[in-house]
Amino acid sequence: MMGVSIRFLPDDVTVDAEVGELMLDVAERAGVFIPTGCLLGSCHACEVEVEGGNLIRACITAVPPGRSQLTINLFSDPTW
Repeated sequence: MMGVSIRFLPDDVTVDAEVGELMLDVAERAGVFIPTGCLLGSCHACEVEVEGGNLIRACITAVPPGRSQLTINLFSDPTW
């Protein structure tokens, strides 16, 4: 498996991850908090922004293949 360097902003924490690993698991291993609700992707509590502006749900999105690095921007949702 290929390793992917995942950088979490605004904390500027970087951790190595494996392709196919859930983003939520990667964040937890890095000590980065992403709020969760349903853990099925329906409630959007775990929504984060991937570089380029795309939104993903960290509880159901895996580290994609074909990248050596990826930046995830965490933002605070006051409703959670």
